[in-house]
Amino acid sequence: MTTHNAVVTASVQVPGPSRRSAYPWIVFALAFGLLLSDYMSRQVLSAVFPVLKTEWALSDSHLASLSSVVALMVGLLTLPLSIVADRWGRVRSLVLMAVLWSIATLLCALAANYEQMLAARFLVGVGEAAYGSVGIALVLSVFAPRLHATLSGAFMAGGSFGSVVGVVLGGVIATQLGWRWSFLAMGVFGLLLVAVFRLVVSERRLAAHRAEKDIEETEPGMSSRRLRAPLSSLYTNPAVLCAYVGGGLQMFTAAVMLAWMPSFFNRYHGMATDRAAMAAAGFVLLIGSGMVVCGMITDRVGRGDVTRKWLAAVAFCTISLVCLPVGFHLDNGTWASVLIGLGAFFAAGSSGPTAAMVASLTHASVRATAMGTLTLSNNLLGLALGPFVVGVLADQVGLLTALQFAPVMYLPAMAVLLLGRRLHPAGVRRLQTVTAATAS
Repeated sequence: MTTHNAVVTASVQVPGPSRRSAYPWIVFALAFGLLLSDYMSRQVLSAVFPVLKTEWALSDSHLASLSSVVALMVGLLTLPLSIVADRWGRVRSLVLMAVLWSIATLLCALAANYEQMLAARFLVGVGEAAYGSVGIALVLSVFAPRLHATLSGAFMAGGSFGSVVGVVLGGVIATQLGWRWSFLAMGVFGLLLVAVFRLVVSERRLAAHRAEKDIEETEPGMSSRRLRAPLSSLYTNPAVLCAYVGGGLQMFTAAVMLAWMPSFFNRYHGMATDRAAMAAAGFVLLIGSGMVVCGMITDRVGRGDVTRKWLAAVAFCTISLVCLPVGFHLDNGTWASVLIGLGAFFAAGSSGPTAAMVASLTHASVRATAMGTLTLSNNLLGLALGPFVVGVLADQVGLLTALQFAPVMYLPAMAVLLLGRRLHPAGVRRLQTVTAATAS
């Protein structure tokens, strides 16, 4: 049996209207919109870094802590909240999360000092904690597996696109009206969008359009104890563990660019807050576009052999590892911009492949929890660690030198991803065992 044919999921494929209906795409659009709101609320802070640094006399380490505390809370709370969402209901959980992070963003607008801003950002992180994992699990449930890498990459790219909107709008609004209005705009947008999501998306309608019938959902009255795969299955599969760790490590450099590019342009190109935000947004947009395109490439190259998806992830890391250090080392000019742009395009390109591997090697009944574990790794090893480490390093050697060293983290990411490819057949066999045990 080939590896491709061996890949199975704990689900029952069902034909019908889900393949023709527009509703799955509406669900994707609304979930994607909330992800935009998530990252707009998270990354608007980067646009006002220069203003806060001056107004409150903050060091780079202080600024980094305001950014990293969100990712830290996401990392710590993703797993437990994903488990709750798998049991309490994904739609209700997503609505509650969005309301919380939107209100917390409004509180950021009221902060009078660093301590109050840190507390408000803490609450933003609590609200955003499990949105990525639960949201992607909800989206994948209404689409066929053949589209999972593309959809995973596109959904995760919402973080970059949301960062672009948050950084650009935040910078413009801060320049025109003051930095507090930047947070106010993001919070209000989130509350309006979550109201629309709640009106359109429901568990009942999702079940009617589900492409993969989760076992416990095919018979609602049956015991969840007998139908749900054990949570331990998410941590005893060696290939899945590699996807978790590799996915987190490859996010390190992308997270650095999301947080520090506005400051890079402000300090080394002499740009004002709004112009620096807009310049940085172009590179952040490249990160998001790359996630979508890399997801599509991965689905195409993995059609004949699913293990090629691991190699695609390694290739994306390699390109960024080569381009970014050279680009940041060169003097300002065309070649520097081209290399930084190329590195940015592939910086988070492995996100789609790693999410697809997690989805294909875990039981459908605990997939939100699986994605929660991936999100935990992405945040602890990437989104939280990256900006903070570079902030601390920047205080010692300067931001430019810190940016040159950040891509080194791709080396352990590539090693783990290559190990995952080698362990993939064993991971498939473990999933088959879990599937048989759960169905019996």
